[in-house]
Amino acid sequence: MRRTVKSLVLALALLFLWRLRGGAQACSCFPRHPQEVFCQTEVVIKATVVGKSEVSLKPGGGNPGIFDPSNFNVIKYDIQQTGAFKGPEKLFGSVFTATNSAACGVNLVNGTEYLLPGRLDDNGLLHVSLCSFVSRWEDLSATQKRGVMQRYQLGCDCKITFCSSTPCGTTQSECLWTDFLMGQLFRHFTCIKRSDGCCGWFTGGL
Repeated sequence: MRRTVKSLVLALALLFLWRLRGGAQACSCFPRHPQEVFCQTEVVIKATVVGKSEVSLKPGGGNPGIFDPSNFNVIKYDIQQTGAFKGPEKLFGSVFTATNSAACGVNLVNGTEYLLPGRLDDNGLLHVSLCSFVSRWEDLSATQKRGVMQRYQLGCDCKITFCSSTPCGTTQSECLWTDFLMGQLFRHFTCIKRSDGCCGWFTGGL
C-alpha cells in the first residue's frame, strides 16, 4: 500500500512539474532541487534574450556544432550575458534548445533576463532544456539568487535525496528533500556541509 501511495505521489509531482515548465508528456523531468541542478550542470549563466531563430546544427559547414545525431532543427536564442556563476571563462552569445516542449525545448521571451543552466556540446555550444531549471531571474527567490551566486557550491559535496513520503533514511552526507516542487526547501534553503562534515539545510546569511 505504501509503495502504491508513493508511486501515485511521484506521478502527480511529475505531472505538475511538466505543466509548471510548460512541457508535454514526452518530456519527463524528475524533480530536482535547484542546488542539485547547479552542482551537476556544466554551465550556469544569467542572460537577457535578444533574438530567436531556427537553425540546423550539422557537422562540417553551415552552422557549427552537433545537437542531435539525426541533425534535427533547433531553436537558437541570441543572448546578452549579464552574469556567470559556473563554467568556462567566456561570454556566450547564444543558447540552443529543442524546437518544441515535447522534446524538452524551452520557450524564452525576448527582452527577459533568465538563469540559464545548461550543457556544452563537443563544439562548445550551450544547450538548455526544460529539465535544466531555466527560470526567469525575477522569479527566483532571494535564497536561490544567493545560492547560484555563492552558496550552492558550498554544498556540492553533499547529496540532496528526494523523499516523497516519510520516513526516509539518511546519512550525514545527505539533505532530505521532502517538500518537492515549490516548497520551502526548494525556494528558501540551501544544503551546506558544516565544519563537522555533516550536511544540513540552512537559510539566511552565512
